[in-house]
Amino acid sequence: MLAKSYGSSVYGVDANVITIEVNVSQGMKFFMVGLPDNAIKESEHRIDAAIKYSGYRMPRQKVVINLAPADVKKEGSAYDLPIALGILKGSEQIFTEDLEHYMIMGELALDGTLRPVKGVLPIAIEARKKGFKGFILPKENAAEAAIVNNLDVIGVQNLKDAIGVLEGTSNIKPEEVDTRDIFFTNLNDYEADFADVQGQENIKRALEIAAAGGHNVIMVGPPGAGKTMLAKRFPSILPPLSLTEALETTKIHSVAGRLGANASLIATRPYRAPHHTISDVALVGGGGIPQPGEISLANNGVLFLDELPEFKRTVLEVMRQPLEERRVTISRAKVSVDFPANFMLLASMNPCPCGYYNHPEKECVCPPGSVKRYLNKVSGPLLDRIDLHVEVTPVSFDQMTADRKAESSETIRKRVIAAKEIQEKRFTDMAEVHSNALMPSQMVKEVCVINSAGKTLLKNAMEKLGLSARAYDRIMKVSRTIADLAGSEDIKIEHLAEAIQYRSLDREEWAG
Repeated sequence: MLAKSYGSSVYGVDANVITIEVNVSQGMKFFMVGLPDNAIKESEHRIDAAIKYSGYRMPRQKVVINLAPADVKKEGSAYDLPIALGILKGSEQIFTEDLEHYMIMGELALDGTLRPVKGVLPIAIEARKKGFKGFILPKENAAEAAIVNNLDVIGVQNLKDAIGVLEGTSNIKPEEVDTRDIFFTNLNDYEADFADVQGQENIKRALEIAAAGGHNVIMVGPPGAGKTMLAKRFPSILPPLSLTEALETTKIHSVAGRLGANASLIATRPYRAPHHTISDVALVGGGGIPQPGEISLANNGVLFLDELPEFKRTVLEVMRQPLEERRVTISRAKVSVDFPANFMLLASMNPCPCGYYNHPEKECVCPPGSVKRYLNKVSGPLLDRIDLHVEVTPVSFDQMTADRKAESSETIRKRVIAAKEIQEKRFTDMAEVHSNALMPSQMVKEVCVINSAGKTLLKNAMEKLGLSARAYDRIMKVSRTIADLAGSEDIKIEHLAEAIQYRSLDREEWAG
C-alpha cells in the first residue's frame, strides 16, 4: 500500500515542502531514496525500535521510501516521525485520512519519544502558506512554531501521541501563544544597564550616536579601561525591535538551532561576541547545505569583535561585503542562499601589543614601528567601513567611587528613539533604508548639506588625515546623526567637528 506524509527542508531562512512517499509491498528489503544524508539513512534503525516500543510492528516486507523532490539533498534526523507514520499507514496498522493534511517533523528516540529539531519557525510559516491543516512536532518546539497564527500547532511527546492526533483518539489541544504579549513583555528585557558604568561619558556619547544612526564603532584603549563592559550594555540603548524584525531574528536563530527547548519569539536585539579564533565560515556562514554564521545571528543586533587585531585577517576581510550589502550570499555547486546580515559592528582593540600606547600614566614598552604593524593587522578598507573610532581611557579612582548615579540605558534610549523617528520620516519612500548609516551615497549630498565654513573645515580635515571618499561619506552620515540627536534640521559646524573627531585611527600619531 502507498502512503504519503509531508515534512520540510530548510534552505537559507526559507522552508520547502518535502513529500515522503512510503510503499509497502512484497519483498524483504528496506530502501531509502531521494538524496538522503547519513542521518536519514540511519533512521531505519531508530524507526524500527520506536515502532516496536510503541506497540506496533515493523513490516517484514519490501519498504520503499522516496523523499521528493528526489534531486534535492535532504539532511538531518527530523524526518523520522513522518517516515514512521507513513510506514504504519502503508502497512495498514493505523487508519487515518488526516496524514496528508499535516506537516510533520521530529526525531525519534529508540523508545518512541521525540527529540526537538531545528528550523521549525520557517517550516510553520511554509505550512500555513501551503494550506496545511496543522503541524505535528515535538512538544519542546511547539511554542516556537505557535508564533505562526491560523495553523494548528500540535506538540506531541512520542510516536503514540502523534498517532492519537491523526486517528482522533487524543485529547491534545493545539498550542496557543499570544505573540504580541510575549513580544511587548520582553521588549526591553536587558540585564546590563549603562547606569552601572561610572565615568566614560565620551564613550557613552559615541555609542549613543552609533545607536541613533546605526553606525559601526571601534573602541581603542588599554586593558581594563571598560571596553567590553560598555559593549555588553550597548544593545540596551538600541531602539526596540519591531514585530517584523523580531520574527526575522527568531527565524534565523531557529534555522541555526540556537533557540533551545520551549523557546518562543526573540524580543530583544541579539548580541553576538565570537572568540577571535573563529573561522571565516563560522563568521559568515556555510556548510554543504549552508547554515547562518555569526553575522547573520547578529542580524538586527550587535556583532562585538573583542581584540580585533587578534582575528585572522581572512576572517575580517570576508566581512567587508556584508557590511556594505547588509546580506551575505553563500554559493555552492547546487544551491545558493541569501542570509540577512543587517548588523552593527562593535569592535575593540588595544592601541599596541603591550596595550599602553598613549596611556596617561603607564609607559608603552613596544619597539619602534610595532604600533603601526599592530594597527595594520586591520586593513584600511575595513577601518573605512567603521564610522566611529573612539579612544577609551581608564577611569580614575575618583570617578569609580563617585556617588553620582550614571545615566540609565532607558534615558539614553529615549533620545535614540527620537532620532530614529526623524530618520524613519526622512527615508519613508525607501524600503531598505531605515537609518543614516544605510543611506546610499547619492543621497548624502541631498540630505547632509553643510555651509561654506563646514566645507572648509571638512576639506582641511580630509587633507590632513588623508581620508578616502568612503571616510568622507561616513563623516557626513555621522554628522547628520549628531544633528538628529540635537533636533536640528541643519548640520552645524559643531556637529561636523564632533563627527571628524571620531576618526582617531586616521590621525598621524597612530603611525607609531
